[in-house]
This record gives sequence, structure tokens and C-alpha cells, in this order.
Amino acid sequence: MTLIDETVPVPPMSPIEYERTVRAWVDAAAGHELVDYHSSHQEVMTGSDGQYEIDVVARFSAFGGAQFVVLIECKRYNVKVKREVVQTLIAKLQSTGAHKGMIFSTSGFQSGAIEVAQAHGIALIQLASGRTSWLAKSRARDSAPLPDDIDSVVGWLLSKDSASLVSSSAADSLRAALSFTTDD
Repeated sequence: MTLIDETVPVPPMSPIEYERTVRAWVDAAAGHELVDYHSSHQEVMTGSDGQYEIDVVARFSAFGGAQFVVLIECKRYNVKVKREVVQTLIAKLQSTGAHKGMIFSTSGFQSGAIEVAQAHGIALIQLASGRTSWLAKSRARDSAPLPDDIDSVVGWLLSKDSASLVSSSAADSLRAALSFTTDD
């Protein structure tokens, strides 16, 4: 089942712009609720079996000072991300001692990747055109200008049978996926 309208292309952006957009979304999701929150871009982390360059790393404290680390990979492929990519992130989490992982993709995820991610608590987000986040009753939807309050690029947090909007202004689903909520 396809949850995202993949016929609407993601607006062009450089790899650095892509990774910085992802970092901005994670920063927006963190808000002011996390103690000692900070993120980094293209950080080299040392694990038990070597070094890894991670696209975005987020760190914060919770529960009276416990330190949490989130590894975030940004995949800019022409094909859907395979399960092996998710398995590699799981290995990086284990090697570095990180607590949570996320993968952002410009091309979506194969069903096997979604299954492995759900089994291991890895959040998957597919980038999409902002046009996918609004509905229009016009046949000219693709050529109509976006309203001013719609981001040109958005993300969709995917599960096996649902998708939730992610952007700088719609960070609730990303916050929940990362357990960044303080609600009981």
C-alpha cells in the first residue's frame, strides 16, 4: 500500500540542505522540553567496532540526568530504502551505545525495511513535496501555488499502515516517535 503521493517530486535540494532540513525538524520536535538538548551535523562517533559518520546526532537529558543519544541517517536514493539499511543503523546503535535511531529518505522504504524498523523501534520518515500535505478541489492542484503556510518540503512518519506529517511547524508526530513527549 502506498501512503504518500509519490508522483509529486520532492523539491530539489543539495545533500547538505537535506541533512540541515532534517536537523531543523528534529530541533523543532525537541523544542524547549528537553534538558541539555543539542544536535550536530555529520558527527564522527566511535563505536566498539570502529568509527561512523552520522548525518545528524541529537543528545538530551531526561529523568534527572540520564543521557540519551539519537542517531539519524538521511538517505537520498533513487530507489526505496532496503531492510539492510535499517539493519546497518541497528548495528550502529549497538556499537555506539545510542538509544534511538531514525532514517529519513527521499525515495520511501521497502516493506521489509518498515517491518524491521517497527520491530526495533526505528522511526522512518519519507520526504515529500509540501503539496502532499494539503488537499485541493482543483484539477490543477499540481500547478496551483502552495499557500504561504505550507512548507515546500515535508516528511511523513511511516508505519505499516499509516503516515503522520512531519515539518518544522508539525513536529508532534516526530516528537512522539522519538519519545520527546513529556505528557503522561
